[in-house]
Amino acid sequence: MTNALEPRPEHKFTFGLWTVGWQARDPFGDATRPPLDPVETVHRLAGLGAHGVTFHDDDIAPFGSDGTEREQHLKRFREALDATGMVVPMVTTNLFTHPMFKEGAFTANDRDVRRFAVRKVMRNLDLAAELGAQTYVFWGGREGSEVDVAKDARAALDRYREAIDLLAAYVLDRGYGIRFALEPKPNEPRGDIFLPTVGHALAFISTLDHHEMVGLNPEVGHEQMSNLNMTHAVSQALWQGKLFHIDLNGQHGPKFDQDLVFGHGDLLSAFSLVDLLEHGGPGGGPAYDGPRHFDYKPLRTEAIDGVWESAAANMRTYLLLKERSAAFRADPEVQEALAAARVPDLAVPTLADGESFEDLLADDDAFDAFDPDAAGERSHGAVRLDQLAVEHLLGAR
Repeated sequence: MTNALEPRPEHKFTFGLWTVGWQARDPFGDATRPPLDPVETVHRLAGLGAHGVTFHDDDIAPFGSDGTEREQHLKRFREALDATGMVVPMVTTNLFTHPMFKEGAFTANDRDVRRFAVRKVMRNLDLAAELGAQTYVFWGGREGSEVDVAKDARAALDRYREAIDLLAAYVLDRGYGIRFALEPKPNEPRGDIFLPTVGHALAFISTLDHHEMVGLNPEVGHEQMSNLNMTHAVSQALWQGKLFHIDLNGQHGPKFDQDLVFGHGDLLSAFSLVDLLEHGGPGGGPAYDGPRHFDYKPLRTEAIDGVWESAAANMRTYLLLKERSAAFRADPEVQEALAAARVPDLAVPTLADGESFEDLLADDDAFDAFDPDAAGERSHGAVRLDQLAVEHLLGAR
């Protein structure tokens, strides 16, 4: 019998090389772990049941590697993928580590830096296409400012749009079939980052030449450090057909970006997110069929053994929440509580099929005969539903 809590490739769990590979260096302390070889990472994650890996260009071939050195690194990486059957569904570019990017990449005041940044991405897009990646993520970690008068925000958005439009044209010209996903974040490392939330990013996408090929990569911690609701953010991305990728981790509210193991922050929010992804689609099926990507950092307290324990914990927690969500949805009392709270009624259009505003005006029951006081006295059953969710989460039902 298959163990439902055992990660398997069909679950589409993926990890960034930079996640398990984080050496735990922070602003107050040096690294507590040695570097990890990307080849070892591929093999270890495959052994844990992961589906694939993602990377920044500099995660595989260190910045500044010449052509020969870069190809040697890539050859070893390709061989590891072939040996394990691991895939590369998403790739991104490091436009934030080198000091040249300290004032921005696509939105740097320095035009030469902007041109270098675009070329760096173009080279990595070639590699992404070669490895079969379907999504290319753009996280604008240095695209922002700390001093408002030191950056013309409107001109910066012009340059941001110019870069994405140019790169989209490049992908289309080369026939790569790659979609772009913007990853919002409010702050850190910059004091304020452009496109800080899902809403900002969606508005920006609507201005692009090839808006149809640009979507979103929301991250749990990035939304919650803005004191926003991740489930709402993902729901809107799904509603607009723009959930191209997702980053899962844990966060304890609006503070620094913690990148905890998924579910090791706001557990009830993690439950509702998994419930949405797995059971929020038409007919109660999955609403999203892409990678379940973990963008987290193993705690600085952990040695190498803790790195792999934390990787496994992400996948196991997701599967536990998936199991609990399925039980929640199958519970007759939950179904009755949902009906009592009129949750299914929200899917019914406010106007009947063929009804016009003139028909609405003529309907006495809709206004003149409607009893607002009685409507105001109704209980909507939200607490009961929340408690049922908690009880399923705790294994009490």
